[in-house]
Amino acid sequence: MKALVAMSGGVDSSVAAAMALDEGWDLVGITLKQWVGDDGSLPITGCCTLADAEDARRAAATLGIPHYVLDFTEEFAERVVDPFLDAYAGGLTPNPCVACNRDVRFGALVDRADALGCDVVVTGHHARVRDGDSGPRLLRATDRSKDQSYVLHAIGSDALRRARFPVGEITKGEVRRRAADLGMRVADKPDSQDLCFLGGSGPRDFLKTHAPDAMRPGNFVDVDGAVLGSHDGAAGFTIGQRRGLGVAVGEPRYVVSVDTGESTVVLGRREDLLASGCTVTGVGLIAPMEGPIEGSVQVRYRSEAAPALVTPAGDGGWVVEFTDPVEAVTPGQAAVLYRGDEVIGGGTIDRVAGSISRATGTISRVAGSISRVAGSISRVDGA
Repeated sequence: MKALVAMSGGVDSSVAAAMALDEGWDLVGITLKQWVGDDGSLPITGCCTLADAEDARRAAATLGIPHYVLDFTEEFAERVVDPFLDAYAGGLTPNPCVACNRDVRFGALVDRADALGCDVVVTGHHARVRDGDSGPRLLRATDRSKDQSYVLHAIGSDALRRARFPVGEITKGEVRRRAADLGMRVADKPDSQDLCFLGGSGPRDFLKTHAPDAMRPGNFVDVDGAVLGSHDGAAGFTIGQRRGLGVAVGEPRYVVSVDTGESTVVLGRREDLLASGCTVTGVGLIAPMEGPIEGSVQVRYRSEAAPALVTPAGDGGWVVEFTDPVEAVTPGQAAVLYRGDEVIGGGTIDRVAGSISRATGTISRVAGSISRVAGSISRVDGA
């Protein structure tokens, strides 16, 4: 049996390759060239850099497996970067790692695995897969502090059936110990924290370079519409942001809404970030969902999942009611439903119900209340 192993040059994918080799797989190591600078070279900061590709080559050599670099820059630009720019230009806060895993690493890469005659795709993601009665199931990783099931929820059952996540079964500490035992130079390599195409900068700097038309000057206003200051473009600000605003009002202020059409950014107090629920669009399911589910919903990669009632909507989306208010629920981010450790599915947050709905006329993406119709939640009314 033959496996394609995606090798990023980090310790997780290197040890995943070693574990798959121990299981008897005939491996082909692949590093993805996803993003390049203006001169066509790999970036030198962030992740997926030239140094990372060299670390992947060395790890493959240590394991005695073939290693190749495949050019996925076109797929990555079209399926990840362009939608990222479009979303921010529309006042949303996207998670490009969801799109990358769905459309590149488990989309285009699975197609490449077929061309190479590989049966499965092995990666260094911290997640687990189990067989279920109606197909594969995606579970949180053994090491909850490193769990990546949130960004894998959209890859679909077909890709999940062919995915292998060896390091999801062990802790990060064990991953590093195994790498050290194998003499891999990546054993102590820090985890990457950056989006590969930002090159160490923030989304706003990236937008200024790659989508300058999206950056139009405008005002910061409070939740009652009073002007607090000015900015050079609403795109790129995100719900819950406190740093880098350049506005001083004597107490902490947070971004609670972004309207790129009016180039307005609404600032409020921390309590204005609390949301009682949200609607979710573009839902994809991994496990069956025949009616409302009382589970937990995770709304950001680094956030804890919150208890919630999730009800299917007639448009193929969800309406989410949190048991207790949740802070900084953000349009454009993914909402992923869990039942225990199992991923049921997920989609994109569309509208949010919360306390800042009183700022009528300035908040376009925040709804006032979640209504129940005939005993079921039907929709979120727009402000």
